[in-house]
Amino acid sequence: MSNPFDYRDIGKTSLKVTSLGFGAASMGNLFHSVSDEEARATLASAIDSGINLFDTAPRYGAGLSERRIGDALRPLNKEDYILSTKVGRILTPNKSANINELRHGFLTPMRFDAHYDYTYDGIMRSFEDSVQRLGLAEIDILLVHDIGAFTHGSQDQHYFQQFEQSGYKALDELRHHKHIKAVGLGVNEVEICERVMNIGQFDCFLLAGRYSLLEQNPIHEFFPKCQAHGASIILGGPYNSGILATGVKGVATPNYDYAPAPKHIIEKVEKIENVCAKYQVTLAAAALQFPLGHPAVASVIPGLGSAARVEKTLKLYSESIPTEFWKTLKQQNLLDGDAPEPNLGSN
Repeated sequence: MSNPFDYRDIGKTSLKVTSLGFGAASMGNLFHSVSDEEARATLASAIDSGINLFDTAPRYGAGLSERRIGDALRPLNKEDYILSTKVGRILTPNKSANINELRHGFLTPMRFDAHYDYTYDGIMRSFEDSVQRLGLAEIDILLVHDIGAFTHGSQDQHYFQQFEQSGYKALDELRHHKHIKAVGLGVNEVEICERVMNIGQFDCFLLAGRYSLLEQNPIHEFFPKCQAHGASIILGGPYNSGILATGVKGVATPNYDYAPAPKHIIEKVEKIENVCAKYQVTLAAAALQFPLGHPAVASVIPGLGSAARVEKTLKLYSESIPTEFWKTLKQQNLLDGDAPEPNLGSN
């Protein structure tokens, strides 16, 4: 099949990723079990579609996602995919782990616990462990996972000092010796990305949920800083935890930012849905395509948990959205007037 995607640069590296990528948290059995057969079918569907960016992490199912991603990518030629995984957690065996209940959001058969470690030794060990779990000799992008106040609260400064004083050195060495091609963060907040740019050179930031149909603040200060620094954005969570996929009409409790949506968000999404209805645009298609209008954004990586979800996402990505739709959102103050409009599937 023809490849529907365009290829975009990761920072100043030689990496070129498809504008639609594969978020692999679901391959770690996020919230519910995914069979090995279904995982294989899901990844095969994504590969066949032409998607080349696959993002995983040790946290996703305590190593299960990395194992499945490695199995899917191993038969491919290396030039056919870009692999991203994460550091910041060390997995240790726990033979008494209850594999029949959710642990950190994952229903995984992997009997391991995760412990935070952003030191030089911790990052090096995490990288080496991931290489073994993946069964692949090369990792392209290494992201520091969940550093910052959003995750660590009162412990934020403790872990930030670990990274600042020794952890970044590990990333820089791995990149310098060409064990990896790019370094970045995988986080849910803008603030920590701005802080680490003072430590060293970052090639990308995987930012979840902070640039979407509901949030455009990054275009004014953060994205220009990234462009000046030489860092691309990989955009996770384009549906803001679900509300921009499900909408609010007929949905009892839509989720926004990992929690039940507040009233003002529900009201805003309802107004966006009304504009969607006027122009016969699918809300999820608008949410998926919108971030790609900004030149700082290299790829959007929704979670893809089934082959059917892959197929549906491809249709959303390719849906034709008229330019008048975006202009109307701006006229109704539902979208920042300075937000670049995407031209994917425009007519």
